Parts: sequence; C-alpha cells; structure tokens
Amino acid sequence: MAGRARCAIGLTAAAAALFALPAADASTASLHRDAQALATTTTELRRLIDMWRDGGDPSVGGPPGPVERAALAQQRLFIRLSLDPRRAEAVVGRLRGPVGQHARATLRARLALGRMTTAPRRQWALRTGRPLPADLLMRYYRQAQRRFGVGWHVLAAVNFVESAFGRVRSPSSAGALGPMQFMPLTWSAYGLGGNVFRARDAIMGAANYLRASGAPRDYWGALYAYNHSGSYVEAVLRYAAQMKRDLRSFYAYYSWQVFVRTPFGLRRLTGPGLARR
Repeated sequence: MAGRARCAIGLTAAAAALFALPAADASTASLHRDAQALATTTTELRRLIDMWRDGGDPSVGGPPGPVERAALAQQRLFIRLSLDPRRAEAVVGRLRGPVGQHARATLRARLALGRMTTAPRRQWALRTGRPLPADLLMRYYRQAQRRFGVGWHVLAAVNFVESAFGRVRSPSSAGALGPMQFMPLTWSAYGLGGNVFRARDAIMGAANYLRASGAPRDYWGALYAYNHSGSYVEAVLRYAAQMKRDLRSFYAYYSWQVFVRTPFGLRRLTGPGLARR
C-alpha cells in the first residue's frame, strides 16, 4: 500500500485532471483554486468511501473518522460556494467527469434549498442525535421501494433534506415529526400504524404517501404534495438523481453534518470535535 505522503501527491495530480485550466488573471485564478480544492477534496472523499465500503462495515455505526472529516471539508466548501451562486456555477463548471457531476448536482440542490425562506433559529432550539448506520437505512429504503415502488434514491433524498438522515430530532416550526417530517394528521392517514420517530416506520410511511400522491409515475407532483415548494422538489430530485447515478454520493451526503443558521451566523451542531448531543 502506498504511503500517506505519496497518496496525497497522487490525489492532487488526479484532481488536476478533473478541471480545465483557466486563463491566468486574478479572478480566474481564484476560481481555479476553488475548483482544485473541491476536486481534490471530493476525490479523496470518494477514495475513503470506497475503503469504508470494501474494508469496513457501513451497516454498523457511523462513518469512520477519515470519511467524516473529508465529508465535512467538502460540505464547508459547498457552504462557502453557495454564498455566491454565479461564482459557484463558474467553479463547478470547471470540473469534469463523475466529480463534476457530483459537484453540479450538489451545488444546484443546495441553491434550490437556499431559495426556501427560513428564519434563523437559536442554536440550542434544535436537538440532534446520531443517525442509524448507512446500510441499515439503505435496507429500509429498498424494502419500501419493493413494497410501494418508490425509488430508494428518492426516499434517501427526502430523508437527507428533511432531517440529515435522522440527525435532526426536533419538530419543525410547523410541527412535523420524525426523520421524514410528517405532520400528525398526515401520519395518522399514511403511517401504517407505525411510530413516526422510528426510521423504518417513517420511511415506509413516506413511501406510502408518495405512492398515493402519484409516485413513481409523477415524482414531481408527489414531492410537491409532500412539501408545497418547487425549490424543495428540485433539491430532492437533484440529490436523488445524483445518488442513483453514483452510490458514493449517498455515503457522502450521509456523512455530512448539521449546520443551523442563527442570528449570530452559521453554527455546526454535529460532527468531529463537538460533544455528542
């Protein structure tokens, strides 16, 4: 096995091949640096995810430390890029291949969510916890897909957008509950008698509701019934398409953390270096 220093050099060289070299003026040099940082970080995260899946056990516990740290570095890059959408599009437009596909889908999903108006929250008002293991969640998505015909990737994307795969434990400001964020009356109609706070029951209930609302024939309409926002639907479908296209993206998004916008700025509530909540 190659040593760590040699591996880092190889990753940088590989990442350099993923984007087109720009002209050497100050503005494009900055775009180039950001594209290189995103390409290098994403390439490293993909490598670590492959190691986790091949040599680890994603059905037990959370992401290994190296995966979690690489995912956090990638997430922070996307957060920063999202502050300037036009510039961000120029950055991801320089990326090529699967890394470029992942970057464009992720950025555009984040920008769509950013168009949904949400008031800043007090940091301590949001309760968080550990998600179930990635492969256990995947088993539940696939069970729901077999029963209701709703794609696992769409259920995973809803779970990601609604609660960061179950990390967010608090009710929404509107009173929605559980990892798939059901309103109580909707849950009583579509929850199949389950517990809204249990991941398997909530995923089954979501698949039941989406099927009754038109999925898989009309995912857009079904998701709009789930949340009456075109931006929400766009984000879910972009994340879903990317996870279906490249399974590594599911494990990457699963390894992202919870950030909350507060009156004092953006705050991270979960992940490396923080006390478990």
